[in-house]
Amino acid sequence: MRGAVAWVLATATFAASATGATSADILLPYIVTVDRVETPLGGQSGDAIRGERLVRDRERGNCLICHQIPVPAERFQGDLGPPLAGVGSRLSIGQLRLRLIDQTRINPDTIMPAYYRIEGLVRVAPRYLGQPALTAAEIEDVIAWLVTLKE
Repeated sequence: MRGAVAWVLATATFAASATGATSADILLPYIVTVDRVETPLGGQSGDAIRGERLVRDRERGNCLICHQIPVPAERFQGDLGPPLAGVGSRLSIGQLRLRLIDQTRINPDTIMPAYYRIEGLVRVAPRYLGQPALTAAEIEDVIAWLVTLKE
């Protein structure tokens, strides 16, 4: 398994260097303060409608593979992660942002993927190497919807 991990990391490094892109070119900077990232990525506000679409999209966000959302019509919701109903009451915007950017900064053993990280990942499909799972704008869209989920 270590060989496979090393191969994925080496491939990711090669892919980024082949295009001349670095993580600094692809990812917007952010500051982690304890358990949160207070400032929106790129200073952008998100759109809750687009955010809900991303959460429900089984290709892009794929949140439903692990989480349940308070949308009864949505079939086949996961139960590995915490339910998202009421998450806007339980966590601050900054806490939600860090969890989407990279939950491993809070819990190194999490199974939640880092949606805004490109280095140190394993089992990444070749077409996705060197790019985050979600863009900065998409992260902010998902947050805009999650904060509407109040108890």
